[in-house]
Amino acid sequence: MNIKNYINGNFQNPISNEWIDNYNPSNGEVYGEIPNSSKADVEEAYKAAKSAFKQWSQTTLEERSRILIKISELLEANLQRFAEAESKDNGKPVALAKAVDIPRAASNFRFFGNAITQFASESHESVGQNAINYTLRQPIGVVGCISPWNLPLYLFTWKIAPALAAGNCVVAKPSEVTPMTAYLLGEICNEAGLLKGVLNIVHGLGTTTGQAIIEHPDIKAISFTGGTATGAHIAKVAAPMFKKLSLELGGKNPNIIFADCDYEDMLNTTVRSSFANQGQICLCGSRIFVEATIYKKFKTDFVEKVKQLKVGHPSDSKTNIGALVSKSHLEKVKDYIKIAEEENGVILCGGQEVNVQGYENGYYLEPTVIEVPTDECRVNQEEIFGPVVTIMPFNSEEDVLQMANKVKYGLSATLWTNDLKRTMRMSNQLQAGIVWVNTWMMRDLRTPFGGVKASGVGREGGFEALRFFTEPKNVCIKY
Repeated sequence: MNIKNYINGNFQNPISNEWIDNYNPSNGEVYGEIPNSSKADVEEAYKAAKSAFKQWSQTTLEERSRILIKISELLEANLQRFAEAESKDNGKPVALAKAVDIPRAASNFRFFGNAITQFASESHESVGQNAINYTLRQPIGVVGCISPWNLPLYLFTWKIAPALAAGNCVVAKPSEVTPMTAYLLGEICNEAGLLKGVLNIVHGLGTTTGQAIIEHPDIKAISFTGGTATGAHIAKVAAPMFKKLSLELGGKNPNIIFADCDYEDMLNTTVRSSFANQGQICLCGSRIFVEATIYKKFKTDFVEKVKQLKVGHPSDSKTNIGALVSKSHLEKVKDYIKIAEEENGVILCGGQEVNVQGYENGYYLEPTVIEVPTDECRVNQEEIFGPVVTIMPFNSEEDVLQMANKVKYGLSATLWTNDLKRTMRMSNQLQAGIVWVNTWMMRDLRTPFGGVKASGVGREGGFEALRFFTEPKNVCIKY
């Protein structure tokens, strides 16, 4: 199947007529092609967005809200189709895409469709000066949204929905590894009656298509989710052009388990927080620190549960772990397992490729648990982004806090304890944008989302996203 660019409400081939193979991770086969879009394609998308901006930015909030909510409803009506497409493109189980990815994408449009009607400006009376100040929140213009492959539609819409709600027009690029649901979204937008040119989706490589977006002189803001190295490159290009930047980057998140936790709840959640979506979530707890008094029990119980996870074809309803997203990513994850062994890590379970009958060329890997002797090892310091977690014991709150913070990342942290004072101390001192206590991935879309240190710049979610996609202008009137 050939995917096409979505520009000015129409589906079209790349101007160069150059294409990139699109692989199905579950069987390793090419099942379609995507545009290898050039600078010329991005320019055409920009012109369409620029042309639509005046009308869209002056559209009433009620009308914008109505269209975004209609998109949400159409995504829900096409749940099965989108879930199957996401699974085929990404390798994740259909059941996961149906339960999480597509419903969350629909929720993103619904949430921001409603949020924009409640997004208020501020006014300040200057008492004694006979003046009043009020602050306008105006859309930026044409913005660029670039999303990753791990949660393709989920994170694509997380950027697009607030940008559109705030009155901007968008030039968007999904990952070239997982383009299918972004392509299908164009059909939904047309059906919902979105004004032509308001959303434009160009497909292609980050080094060409993505580069053309970030260096375009008239695309005034960039929202990017992906790897830290790519984020650094975007900042290097965009910052001297004075673009607004929102960069949600990598993570190497600690999962800290104290002996006073609710053990069974912790154990079941930790399996999920380690291996959900094949471990390909920036929020996965990939470094597990366990209080020494329960470490031996945890190690036995955790490994036993992990061994029960079924690796299989994404369409199998019994599958817990699907295929990794690409052959190159599978090889990267396997290389880290070798590195762990070289650094005296002990493979407690997993570590091997899996041959799924009938799909022997798919990118399958056993969920892997590695016992490490020190937090200084590479597998505890570098992002692996696969079904691999490390475990090690700790003796004191001070020691584990130091280890938790001793990485370049600071996206999320998970804390398991029933000690309220400890919860408050640790939550205050953990260097992370998000701290979950006695839970994981419990999200309220009103809350700010993002990380510190090498995990990113800025925040997404709720009014934070609407603030990012608008420019404040203060007006002072003396009377």
